[in-house]
Formats: sequence, C-alpha cells, structure tokens
Amino acid sequence: MELTVKDFQQYLRSLTEVQEPSVDQLIVGNPDALVKKVGTAWMPYLKTIREAIDKDVNLLVVHEPTFYTHLDLQKSDLDYHTAPEPARTVYYEARDSKLGLIKKNNFSIIRCHDVLDKIPEFGIPFSFGQKLGFPNSDILTSKTYYNVYRIKPMPAIEFALQVARQLTSLNQPGVAFYGDENRVIKSVGLGTGCICNPLDYMELKADCYIAIDDTIHTWYQTTFAEDTGKPLIVVNHGTSEENGMVLLNRHLAKTFPQMEFVHFSQGCSYKWIPG
Repeated sequence: MELTVKDFQQYLRSLTEVQEPSVDQLIVGNPDALVKKVGTAWMPYLKTIREAIDKDVNLLVVHEPTFYTHLDLQKSDLDYHTAPEPARTVYYEARDSKLGLIKKNNFSIIRCHDVLDKIPEFGIPFSFGQKLGFPNSDILTSKTYYNVYRIKPMPAIEFALQVARQLTSLNQPGVAFYGDENRVIKSVGLGTGCICNPLDYMELKADCYIAIDDTIHTWYQTTFAEDTGKPLIVVNHGTSEENGMVLLNRHLAKTFPQMEFVHFSQGCSYKWIPG
C-alpha cells in the first residue's frame, strides 16, 4: 500500500487528540508526494537532514522545530521575526538556506510534538521513564505530561548516580543534582520536555524530581531545592526525549511493515568539554 506524506501526517494526528492549533503539521514538503523511506529524529539538524537525504529518506518525522522557532515558518511575537535587525538578517539567511536544501531534494518534514508529548504508553514521559528502567506498572500517580514512579528506597545521591549511568548511552556526561544528597527517596516524578517544572506537579508528591535544562533556572527551582533539601535532578532536553522518538519509530515500523524506517540517534544536544 502506497502512502503519501499527507496520509502519514493524518495517521500521526490520529494517535491522540491535542489542543488546537497544534504545531503538529507538515512543516515543509509536498503533501501529495509518495513516501519512499521514513526517518525519525528528535531534532532536524542540518547535518541530520543531509544524512537522511544520503540514505534516500524522503520523509523525516521530528519532535522539535526545523526553523529555530516553535512555530517554524509561522510568525510569532516571541522569536527571530521581532529580534533586532542584525539577528533577523542572520536568521533569514540560515532559514532560507536550510529551506532551499530541503526543497531541492524533494524532502518533507513532519513535526510530531504535541501528539508524542501526550500519547499514553510510549509518549515522551512514559518513554523517558522506561529508559531509566521504570516500567509503566510502577507508576504511582500521574496527570497529563507528568508521571510519578515507585522506586527502591535509597539515598537521593545514589539514585542520581543510577540515573547518570542509565543516560551514558545517550551521550549525557552526567546529571546536575540539587538538594539533600542523603535524603532517602521512595518515588520520583518526571515531566515532559519543557513541561517539567517540578513546582507544577508537586501535588503528585514525589520524593525526588527529574527536570530538563530548558526549564530549570538556577535562581528559581534549584535554589528552592537547595534550601528545602528536596532532591532535584536536571538532564538535557534531548536526552530526555530521545527514547520517545525511538519508540515512535518502532511503532510506525510495526504499523507500516511494508515501509522502511531509519532512526537518527542524537541524545544529549551538547558536547561536554572538560577542563
């Protein structure tokens, strides 16, 4: 059975309902083009797009923006479109160069963000928990975008070390820790991408929180953790969401066995340079 890019987009949007307007859409490409080979990646870096093209992928499903702003090619009041003129000039040059490469190669990019954040069982919060060794059966309580897991009682610093070891395969060099190292914890709460401010889900009463670097401010949540002793572990955004894209790839491959799928692993989004 042949599928078009539009067919693929419609299937992804059918996985769960999300609030509209959603950023989950065809970002660039021909909706009527036949899908030959599908790639998945957390972030559509230029180097990832080039690698996908080299591997004959003509549709890339990603989680984050392609063109450096949350709304991609749409204008908003909180991005490069309203920046000072020098920043706008550089932004438009980078955007147009990337867009030109994509169009030249008849390439399509679909964003699966809101759906993957919210979908049960293998969405972003569930998949991150699974990567850390927490099965869904260990979920004590949850609300949309947040889960709290039962863990073996241990000092918070021992748990932080356990988390760090689990993330080495994703190129995360370590984790940031705040709070009381010796506090014994029996549960851990984690959120979804930028929706992981521990203050927003304290009613779920986790003993320890895991959050990402794009949400945590060192003058805010970390100071609270230090003063109260409430353990807080901070990891990279890409690290926390990589497994969600892996599981999405597996789901799509199982759903469309007649098609070829490839995943472009990325993990931690920065390079750690030791002194």
